[in-house]
Amino acid sequence: MDLLLAMAPPPNGQGGSGGLISTLIMFGAIFAIFYFMIIRPQQKRAKEREKLLSSVQKGDKVILSSGLYGTVAGLDEKTVLIDVGNNVKMKFERSAIATILRDDK
Repeated sequence: MDLLLAMAPPPNGQGGSGGLISTLIMFGAIFAIFYFMIIRPQQKRAKEREKLLSSVQKGDKVILSSGLYGTVAGLDEKTVLIDVGNNVKMKFERSAIATILRDDK
């Protein structure tokens, strides 16, 4: 008899629809939190990085991701030629540029 009562639907005709709606709202809230705290800032940083790499010009002083300091001596679509001193030039991927050093006047 107790088993039959446990399997009976809840009173007032409230099936599982109330639980389903609250679950969907909770998943929506979690997705919104992930979007605004993780996905959106990451997309913003990626846009800033792309803007930085596209603004590299010949003669700019740069720091590469390996820590190497140098001056841009030449540019290709995906690579840069870096003068590291004493007329020593090395070729790197454009994505290896970590920072562009500019004298803000």
